[in-house]
Formats: sequence, structure tokens, C-alpha cells
Amino acid sequence: MTLPEAARPFNDHAGEYDSWYDSSPLFAIEVEAVRAAAFRPMQPTLEVGVGPGRFAQALDIAFGLDAALSPLQLARHRSIIPINGIAEQLPVRSRCMGTVYLLFTLCFLDDPAAVFREIHRVLKPGGRLVIGFIPGHSSWGNHLRQKGRENHPFYRFACFRTVAQTTAMVCGQGFELLDAWSTLFQPPSQRIEHEHPKPGAHEDGGFCVLLTRKKRESCENC
Repeated sequence: MTLPEAARPFNDHAGEYDSWYDSSPLFAIEVEAVRAAAFRPMQPTLEVGVGPGRFAQALDIAFGLDAALSPLQLARHRSIIPINGIAEQLPVRSRCMGTVYLLFTLCFLDDPAAVFREIHRVLKPGGRLVIGFIPGHSSWGNHLRQKGRENHPFYRFACFRTVAQTTAMVCGQGFELLDAWSTLFQPPSQRIEHEHPKPGAHEDGGFCVLLTRKKRESCENC
């Protein structure tokens, strides 16, 4: 399998990326936002773009898929069952997953619509998809976009989409929106203080979580 360009920096600098979580206050803020969409995940659970497995471990996600092997090995040491593959061609049987998480991965996808179709395929009827992303028009989206322009290894291939674009895309691929939460309304230029998420999908929040459900009717040919 050819490693996607956007995944190479995470493979080459897996240890550096993983250690960032130990000192950053952002992780706790973001995990709280995901948990705010209070629901009982249908089993089994899978995170697409699991990286080193920090979110999967915190959220008790069983399986983790990633194209990069180095972070996937770190996820395995956190008791995540590793799957090596790409999101556009999930090596997972149809209708076998109860809940899929797509956290901080959307901005690195070349063809997100294809990924949503694949997630729709592998989810059981009524299964959940949880999307966590950085809204493109937020101060955080602008900040990281500028980092990409400056050739930052992690963000030079990133594409930050708006809340409206993301919602339209996922709902156009056979999902319905159930709940949404947003956080990180403080700008990246200041000292980050812990903050609690607010209900709703807000473009000015630096992190937005969408809880969606696979529609009951078939959408395999969308």
C-alpha cells in the first residue's frame, strides 16, 4: 500500500506527534466535546485515522485504522486493535461496525465523499458516525491553514472545510445529523484555558463534533 502524502509526516514523526498530547491542554478540551454528544455507542467501534490511539484509548474505541504504520504501532500498545489501510478503501466487511469515529482526519482526506460512502458501507443499519473537525472559518482553522502555507509538515496537505460544507457532505452520503457540539472559542494566540463545549455546530469554534446516524434506507449507490 502506497502511503498517502498527508500521512507521511505522521509516520515519520510519530513519537513527536504522540508526545504533544502529554503537555497540550487541547486534548482534554476536545475529548470533553466528543463525550458531550452523550450516546451509548453501538458495538463494535472503529476510529478511522486513529494515529497513536490517544482518542481511541480515552473513548474506549476497540479498532483503529491508519495508513501510517508507526503511529499504528503506538495505538496497538494502547490496546487498540490495529488495522492498516486507507479510509477510501476500508478493509472492513460491510455492515459489521456499530460506531465509526472520524476525528481530526477529515482535513487530510483527498476524497472525503468517498470516505463517507465507505463508512456508510461498513456501518450496521442505524449505526453512528462521529465526526470531529476544525471548522475552516474559525480562528483555529485560519491559524493552521497559515501553518500549512509555511510548509508545516503536519498541515501542509490539510484542507479545512466549513461546518456547512461538512454537514452537507455527510448528509449527502446517507447520514442524518442527530447532535452537534462545539468548543475552543478562545483564539490560538492566547494562553489556552480549559473550556466546556457548547451545544450546536458553530463555525467560530475551533473544534466541532457532529453525531450522525446511518439512515435506515439503503444508500449503497449514492
